[in-house]
Amino acid sequence: MKKIAFILLIVLLPLIGSSQNFGAGVSALYNIQSESFGAGARVSIFPNRTISYVPQASYYFIGPVSEYTIGLSIELKVLRLNTFTFYLLGHGGYNNWQNATSSGLEGATPTNWNLEGGVGVTTNKCLRPFLEYRYNIKFQETHLQLGLLYIFGCKGDRMGYRNAKKVRKSVVCPAYK
Repeated sequence: MKKIAFILLIVLLPLIGSSQNFGAGVSALYNIQSESFGAGARVSIFPNRTISYVPQASYYFIGPVSEYTIGLSIELKVLRLNTFTFYLLGHGGYNNWQNATSSGLEGATPTNWNLEGGVGVTTNKCLRPFLEYRYNIKFQETHLQLGLLYIFGCKGDRMGYRNAKKVRKSVVCPAYK
């Protein structure tokens, strides 16, 4: 576990240092197949308008499954509207399934590496609710994440954050044309 945390730290520090835009949030999780509930925490790092790196941790503690996952998602924004942004995501993570021996699934082990794909939607505000639908390839199961993300340094513009380097100098206010 310490090795995984160290590796994530080494990978993420350059990303955080190179990005002026990041956020932090929490989520509630529901696994549809096992009917288990959990909670999650995440940090979103925005190096540009198209991609986000999202290190996250989750823990299922209500229901027949007791497990935690630590991993990294990469989000690709595919459609930006005035109010909402839709994105695709890929997630790789380390999973510790604490009660795997009680499972009837073939190949169930306490420690696993998993890969998930999914879709999500969020708002373009400083305080961003989000909803994600994910599919776990290894165990062929789906889960939902409903959460709230706060973007640090956000000024409430359409981009969801304010970065002076990204503001066009040729923009003219319509009131002063």
